[in-house]
Amino acid sequence: MLKNLYQYRELLKSNIKKEIRGKYKGSFLGVLWSFVNPLLMTLVYAIVFPFILRSGPEHYVTYIVIGILPWNFFTTVISQGTFTILGNAGIIKKVYFPREILPISVATSNLVNFLISLPIIFIFLIFSGIGFSINILLLPFVIITQYILSLAIILITSAINVYIRDLEYIINFFINMLFYATPILYSSDLFGSKAWILKLNPMTTIINSYRDILYSKVTPDLLALLIVLGLSILLLFIGISIFRKLEKGFAEEV
Repeated sequence: MLKNLYQYRELLKSNIKKEIRGKYKGSFLGVLWSFVNPLLMTLVYAIVFPFILRSGPEHYVTYIVIGILPWNFFTTVISQGTFTILGNAGIIKKVYFPREILPISVATSNLVNFLISLPIIFIFLIFSGIGFSINILLLPFVIITQYILSLAIILITSAINVYIRDLEYIINFFINMLFYATPILYSSDLFGSKAWILKLNPMTTIINSYRDILYSKVTPDLLALLIVLGLSILLLFIGISIFRKLEKGFAEEV
């Protein structure tokens, strides 16, 4: 697979650029939506959720921003990636190329968008007075872990969605439910001794790691993060295997 990707690297590059440009094509604000969208979501949650919790962490808006941006990265990859094979049915029927380029392009283009939006978090950290610590050097490790996990998932879902079209809707419903099972608007500490249930969700470890590094300025739970990374790599190999097995029928099914 790596050999094929290298041979078609120019196609991969152009497809990633197309995904980035296509997301904001025709919109007035263009790439600025990478900043505006999470800010609008944060504003809504920052106004509404404190009334539900009655209390919240200090600098609650910054706290939410650090959770919302990585979550948007994750959900956008999953929703777009699950549909990417069907969405490119026309070219799949006409031209041969390594089909894994499509989900990889979705994951990578959204990674770029996420990196573009990171200055939002940095601005909030500065103006809230939280600032930065040496632990920010661990941030790329968390981002890479999330990227591998997201890519692994869409390699599986994009391939299966070709044969079971309902999967796209099931995935969207599951993501909506997962949002409330991930400590984005609240802290895991609210669950006390039952917080381990949340940790069954790998995004809990990832979101908590972002918060540890950027909000609390402490070293994240490296053991938990390494476990998620290991499971993500294992899932990636499983995803590649499933994708390669199912891609033989893509042209006929799409």
